Amino acid sequence: MNSRSRRMPSRTGGSRLALILFLLGAVLGLFGACYALRRSKGGGQTSFDGRRDVDPRDVALPRGYRIEALVTGLDLPSAVAFDERGRVHVLEAGYSYGEVWAKPRLLRIEPDGTRAVVAEGENPPWNGVVFHEGAFFVAEGGHREGGRLLRISPEGEIRVLIGGLPSLGDHHTNGPAIGPDGWLYFGQGSATNSGVVGMDNAELGWLESHREFHDIPARDIRLAGRNFRTEDPLQGGQTLTGAFVPFGTPTRAGQLIRGEVPCTGAILRVRPEVSEVGGSEVGEIEVVAWGLRNPFGLRFGPDGRLYATDNGYDERGSRPVFGAGDLLWRIEPGTWYGWPDFHGAKPLTDGDFYAPPAGERPRFLLAEHPGVPPAPVAVFGVHSSSDGLDFSTSERFGFVGDAFVAQFGDMAPGAGKVLEPVGFKVVRVELDSGAIDEFAVNRSRSYGPASRVGGGGLERPLDVKFDPSGEALYVVDFGVLTTSRSGPEPRRGTGVLWRITRGERP
Repeated sequence: MNSRSRRMPSRTGGSRLALILFLLGAVLGLFGACYALRRSKGGGQTSFDGRRDVDPRDVALPRGYRIEALVTGLDLPSAVAFDERGRVHVLEAGYSYGEVWAKPRLLRIEPDGTRAVVAEGENPPWNGVVFHEGAFFVAEGGHREGGRLLRISPEGEIRVLIGGLPSLGDHHTNGPAIGPDGWLYFGQGSATNSGVVGMDNAELGWLESHREFHDIPARDIRLAGRNFRTEDPLQGGQTLTGAFVPFGTPTRAGQLIRGEVPCTGAILRVRPEVSEVGGSEVGEIEVVAWGLRNPFGLRFGPDGRLYATDNGYDERGSRPVFGAGDLLWRIEPGTWYGWPDFHGAKPLTDGDFYAPPAGERPRFLLAEHPGVPPAPVAVFGVHSSSDGLDFSTSERFGFVGDAFVAQFGDMAPGAGKVLEPVGFKVVRVELDSGAIDEFAVNRSRSYGPASRVGGGGLERPLDVKFDPSGEALYVVDFGVLTTSRSGPEPRRGTGVLWRITRGERP
């Protein structure tokens, strides 16, 4: 009798658990159905009349801070840096998704706001810049010809530090940052969204020109043999494509893919010195960390350690991934960070979380994983495009030790559906807790860029840097970029350089 009494609650508890799981599944299914029926409402899914109004009063900041627009009318600006005299320099990328091309430029901003061209290039985009020992070092994305690292003198002489970087795909050569060890660190983004070349890469414009291009691991890997059937936009019909191989190439279980350097999806480093012939004196590129998707912003923190923003997976292509927010990593040398099978420390096979509402759960591409990825410092909003970062070091500015991150904003619907705009602001991250707070955001009842919510505030923040004193935070605003089913629609000449300081508004 006693044993039967003990078993009865177990059966009852099991029935209740089954009922709870059934109801939870029904709720999730209903959510998925509702989500699938609702239209995407991304920040760029709006109209624009061609004129950008700029008004600092439309940007909300914590009490005691003020913002001003230093320079307007910039053409696709991407980064900011300061020379040994503290003079402001801005990069203009020369390229934007949407296949808009211009000359990449390094500009010096004079005290009166006028612009002097220091150097021009031919292989955009120019994605990032750092000043070190009398020269600027620029990450040249090389969307057409491959990535390079450039050394540019204050007089405008350009020398190639390193070339031949695998930057022909979705993501480019990013960074750079100078470490306490004197090395030049930079990010190299992945060729694809999640490891497989597909129709999305044709839509992004590079598959036709670089059909043999694909992701390259930093170390040897073995594949699970997953292949994906798609239309062939180049030769017609259908084709099978596996991971880490060219489009139209199937793979088999256990297949070995040799690691190479340079690789994609990694943080690399090289010596910043150049020889008389223009190449690196220490020509070898070293792998710092790998298994990243798109390490865009690199910065050494007050603790002397390297931090990187990493753009999360999109819901697109042969292997779409749902609900993967951008990440802030504390980089440990030699570590594998999980791409293309993990998001942070979570495997993409974890429940149904990463499965698109109308699709299948992603399965592992690798038969064996090089390690267990660590937990990120922070997880940003899904599709927020969290990019440039810097750290406060000044008590006069405040928030000493916290990271400030520029959020470019979602690229819906192409990158994936969102039900409201995500990003389009500057956020602050407490490193110990990973807590994220808004720092600079448009005044509005809803989120989004100024072109959507109205007013003259922020559009698409792409980079943030403190000046040498640490008392002013400069924000590079790429400008207006709307989106539609046909793709991104950037508006040239709408970029702004903002400056945030401590003090009341005038």
